[in-house]
Amino acid sequence: MLHEPKFLSAEQFLLTTLIVKVAVAASLTTMLVRFRWFRRILLTERRDWPERLVFAAGLGIPLCAGVIARLLLNYNAFDLSLSGSFLAGLIAGPYAGAIVGTLVGVPPVFAGEIISLPFAVGCGFAGGGLREVCPKEAIWRLSPLFFTGLHRDAWRFVRRLQIDWHMILIAAPIALELLRQALGHRFGAQRLFYLGPSNAWLWVLVCLATVLAVAIPIKIWNSARIEHRLEEQEQLLLAARIEALASQINPHFLFNTLTSISSLIRSDPETARTLIVKLSGLLRRLLRSRDHFVTLHEELDAIDEYLGIESIRFGPKLKIDKDISPDVLDVVVPSMILQPLIENSIKHGLTRKVGEGSILIRAHRHAGHAIIEVVDDGLGMPEEGLEYAMRGGIGLRNVNERLQVIYGKNYQLKIDSQPGQGTCARIEIPELLVQERVTA
Repeated sequence: MLHEPKFLSAEQFLLTTLIVKVAVAASLTTMLVRFRWFRRILLTERRDWPERLVFAAGLGIPLCAGVIARLLLNYNAFDLSLSGSFLAGLIAGPYAGAIVGTLVGVPPVFAGEIISLPFAVGCGFAGGGLREVCPKEAIWRLSPLFFTGLHRDAWRFVRRLQIDWHMILIAAPIALELLRQALGHRFGAQRLFYLGPSNAWLWVLVCLATVLAVAIPIKIWNSARIEHRLEEQEQLLLAARIEALASQINPHFLFNTLTSISSLIRSDPETARTLIVKLSGLLRRLLRSRDHFVTLHEELDAIDEYLGIESIRFGPKLKIDKDISPDVLDVVVPSMILQPLIENSIKHGLTRKVGEGSILIRAHRHAGHAIIEVVDDGLGMPEEGLEYAMRGGIGLRNVNERLQVIYGKNYQLKIDSQPGQGTCARIEIPELLVQERVTA
């Protein structure tokens, strides 16, 4: 049995159009904020002319396309000329609002809607004028759930005769919508496009849709602004923490070296003098470098200066070997990440060992990571001693914290020590080559 087709009533069609209109506004602003250049414009309240033009073009061209779609396809939900022009002025100033108003107002003029252009430009100037007198943070606080706080705003007005900016920002697009309705009734739909409600409830919904088409984009853009600022704060916090961890290494190393020099001043003043010269050269290198990240090649150069100091202290008793793969020399590593490991090998593994001791520094690349190991054949440490060194020692704990802060919790210092056989300290760093080098 055939069923007769059912068509929407005028009220149902208008309600559907309003819902789609709000959805189009949300979709458009969500797509725009995904572009980095557009998001960057939103972050500052002081925009130069190129930024205003870019903002106006980025918002106005899609809105103009929507108006053209309305004219060609007779799909009214795509027309956001009022809310779009007002929004552009509210965010970027009166001239940006006027530009967007011009973009959305010109196509209807060719279709005979001669009032559309001055009305859209006026909406842009209205939003821009409101921006000039309204606190900027009040604009960004405008929410699609504005009606939940209207009773508080009304009570504040009754008690203190104080009008909240929130109410003014809501009232402005409503007033423009009522003006459009009045002009449309006066001059006809062929002179100015408008959605004509047939009863009081639809009047309310038309005004509500106009406000939501302004408030929802502001909410979406403000969320993007807040997210970007949080990311900036996290980066600053990370840089500050890396700075604090790095500053712990140099005083620790300096204190231990000066202690060694002081013990040699009376017994071997010439060696003490040589140590001071080498120490001054190493400190000069550290003071010159402001980078928290260096290539492994630069890190090994700094380690050579440190080992030169230790070789003088221990003489032929200390033997240093290297096994460095050439393809890992350009990998970027945290500055001064190896010195605490070598110092730990010398201090806890070789100092008390009878006879010669050796340290092997080896590095290679594997599965997108740089694997760096410092191996000694010293006395080694039992498990409880290793746990104490990781928790209580400044050097090893610092290296472990730096790895976790920079690369995440999955990257840690790994130490394997066998009493009487030696210790292997191993770090694994994600591969980042010199051309991608970053600083904290």
